[in-house]
Amino acid sequence: MDIVATFTNREFLVAMLAAISAAAVVFTFGASLFSGDSKVKERIRRVAIERERLRAEEMVRLRGAGTGEGARQTMRRATERDYIRNIVERFSLQKALADENTVDALAQAGYRGPAALNTYLFLRFVTPFVLFLLAFGYLSLTVFADRPLYLNALYAIFIGLIGAYLPVLLLKNQTMKRQESVRRAWPDALDLILLCVESGMSVEHAFKRVAREVGEQSLPLAEELTLTTAELSFLEDRTRAYENLGRRTGLDGVKSVMTALIQADRYGTSVGQSLRVMAEEGREARMMEAEKKAAALPPKLTVPLILFFLPVLFIVIISPAIIKVMQQNFNM
Repeated sequence: MDIVATFTNREFLVAMLAAISAAAVVFTFGASLFSGDSKVKERIRRVAIERERLRAEEMVRLRGAGTGEGARQTMRRATERDYIRNIVERFSLQKALADENTVDALAQAGYRGPAALNTYLFLRFVTPFVLFLLAFGYLSLTVFADRPLYLNALYAIFIGLIGAYLPVLLLKNQTMKRQESVRRAWPDALDLILLCVESGMSVEHAFKRVAREVGEQSLPLAEELTLTTAELSFLEDRTRAYENLGRRTGLDGVKSVMTALIQADRYGTSVGQSLRVMAEEGREARMMEAEKKAAALPPKLTVPLILFFLPVLFIVIISPAIIKVMQQNFNM
């Protein structure tokens, strides 16, 4: 009971929350200083793994042998844990929790391959049970210790049901961050691709060159362009590489450019002219978006103006009169 009293003590809870907040601040600043190189190395490693997978599949297709399955199984074991795959297969989580858009959603967030899919399904399956146990134990021992257990179980079940959507929310958040990074760097990357193509480079070399240059501005876009370069080298149909880039990013601007490249490759039109038209449209779209944000700024400033600026202005204007009236009343 002393442990329960300690955990329910207000001073202990405040001290624990303050310690967690201080540790989170220190960890955030430390991660921002030391995670740059690790992120770059991690993305390079993912690109290398994807490139090796494409090379293995292409070699299997050319040889016509059945040895590719063993290579894929070896790579899969190297990138995921066996127990996760066993749980996913035993409970048939792909049929229950995945659909035809799950793989695309994971790719848009930067997670590719069967290992990422199995991990995502495993987290969706395990998170409700983990949150249920944690919530039930916490509520039963601390906050609602005097309540009946069935009420605590109902609250814990509700928290567990909310936790079932926690991996989905985290995936959407990661997708939005990645798409925002690609959206900001894509117009500049498109201009660089246009310059490379008009200077005489092929599309593959242009993508490879731009991936190196745009990496400082957007690592996700550099990763996607590098994967597209690998796919253009290994895939038999070039249109699949362009379609995969649009599918992995999920952005309308990238999809429109890829459609223009597919049409130029299919009908033999000028790639440089197509890219120039798409670059001009991208600049116009970015200018329209900036004008839209500028037009939406005055309504957004109305509430802060009323709450913060006008009261201070009234105080500055009225306070001398109030002080003078009060002095006259004191003198009388």
